Amino acid sequence: MESCPFKTVLSGGAGFALGGVFGLFMASMSYDTPMSGAAGTTPITSLPLRQQLKVGFKDMGMRSWSSAKNFGKVGAIFSGTECCIEGFRAKNDIYNGVAAGCVTGGALAASAGPQAAAFGCAGFAAFSAAIDYYLRMD
Repeated sequence: MESCPFKTVLSGGAGFALGGVFGLFMASMSYDTPMSGAAGTTPITSLPLRQQLKVGFKDMGMRSWSSAKNFGKVGAIFSGTECCIEGFRAKNDIYNGVAAGCVTGGALAASAGPQAAAFGCAGFAAFSAAIDYYLRMD
């Protein structure tokens, strides 16, 4: 239970499951309809009911899968990084989460360039600090 690979896989799996449920919920609450504004496509309202349901469920599945992958990736990167930092520092304090948040945010935004990576680092670090501070309050 205390090994970093186990924590990484567990957090990634939990993030994947939570992201899938979240994505399914958000897709079901979406106001836009698939194929509503794409050029050259038939509006979904003119399709038969069975076809409308098929297109709608396919769209919900794709959104749910995408959200699940993103949440799983964030959970695995953050948890693995935090565990490694905690093992390296041999301390369990708020700075582990802040550093892991910075690494996670920077890694997720790295493909958009150095400025995006810096903002991602700062944003995830601040969010991690706020959450850790709240959870460690007495």
